[in-house]
Amino acid sequence: MRTLRIGAGAGYSGDRIDPAVELAENGSISYLIFECLAERTIALAHQNKRMNSGAGYDPLLAERMEAVLPVCREKKIRTISNMGAANPAAAAARTKQIARQLGIHGLRIASITGDDVLSLVQRIAPPFEDDGQSIESIGNRIVSANAYLGVEPILEALAGGADVILTGRVADPSLFLAPLVYEFGWPLDHWQLLGQGTVVGHLLECAGQVSGGYFADPGYKDVAGLARLGFPIAEVGEDGSAVITKVAGSGGLITELTCKEQLLYEIQNPAAYLTPDVIADFSNVEIREAGHDRVTISGGNGHPRPAALKVSVGYQDGYIGEAQISYAGPGALPRAGLAKDILAERLSKSDFQELQFDFIGVNSIHGDRLSRMLCEPYEVRLRVAGRANSLKGASIISREVEALYTNGPAGGGGVFTSTRETIAMLSTLVPRELVSHNIAFEES
Repeated sequence: MRTLRIGAGAGYSGDRIDPAVELAENGSISYLIFECLAERTIALAHQNKRMNSGAGYDPLLAERMEAVLPVCREKKIRTISNMGAANPAAAAARTKQIARQLGIHGLRIASITGDDVLSLVQRIAPPFEDDGQSIESIGNRIVSANAYLGVEPILEALAGGADVILTGRVADPSLFLAPLVYEFGWPLDHWQLLGQGTVVGHLLECAGQVSGGYFADPGYKDVAGLARLGFPIAEVGEDGSAVITKVAGSGGLITELTCKEQLLYEIQNPAAYLTPDVIADFSNVEIREAGHDRVTISGGNGHPRPAALKVSVGYQDGYIGEAQISYAGPGALPRAGLAKDILAERLSKSDFQELQFDFIGVNSIHGDRLSRMLCEPYEVRLRVAGRANSLKGASIISREVEALYTNGPAGGGGVFTSTRETIAMLSTLVPRELVSHNIAFEES
């Protein structure tokens, strides 16, 4: 039976690059997939594009392409990625430029657009899934609205001979499902195959998480070689049967447990995992170890795809001011507590929508009740953060924490300050038939 080997080159925008190079050089793969988008990532990319029409794609696009294009060209590995973010056309143009600089000729690059549905959402004003309100409640604070596309535009780009495909918002598992559908000729209404392929895509989409990175817990779940963690490979048969593995000798591990943890990652209903291509059913998936760093995946199923497409809407939600200061030695916690009281009184005179104080290492994650200490810490870091309507209003926090050097408890040091705009996300649905895609080709 024919098989296809697909490598996961990234699991988020800022991921390591050397594991992707290792996959291309030693993974015997036919496809290298870079999954680099999150909901807030693309909203921030739209902000960058507004400031510079030539920007808006992944900030590591150039570095990644410089690293992998030569070996991918040599080994005829096709690359698919959502590094196009808010500007796939500019990403394709930059990739073409890099290919020329590297002396790579005849490289066919496709850019896929159509996921930007801001004008559509503004026109039909669908209710948000989160709170039932419409886009009108955001007003002019909206930054972006991107629909999750599926495999179809990628299939067209592959059929058009693309060596590199750069998309905007495409559902994460669809990036991996598309080459399986294309290479094996799976019908787009064969829900069982699409469901099983989506299981594979979901296992690969976070890259190093499934090969031991997010899994590691010293003394409980030990993982060797994390400093040179190897990213996963899916070896998929035309019947959908799959083996998850990695490059021999690379760090990390692929086991039944690492795959089970990733299978459940970000899943609400295992029997109904909605994607643009299929409603995948993970409830009968079987995961079995088949050798060292080899795990078989079977039992994925699916049902007809949803009639609507999910849309992530990003909007400006004020400004965050944040600052931190450390106290150490005897009485560290009471001194930090006094600093908090001073800040709380002074900041209460300002117009903050939210204000939060944390003692890092004491209560900053689980709160006072769950994090109650049995003994007083010898050092503590006070953090304060607040949300305001303006950058100027949020910056008050920075000034007040710095003032603690001379106007607060003894021994404060190591002040860190930050003031930034914050982007929040909401979700809505739009009819599938109202969303169309476009494909453009460039050749180096």
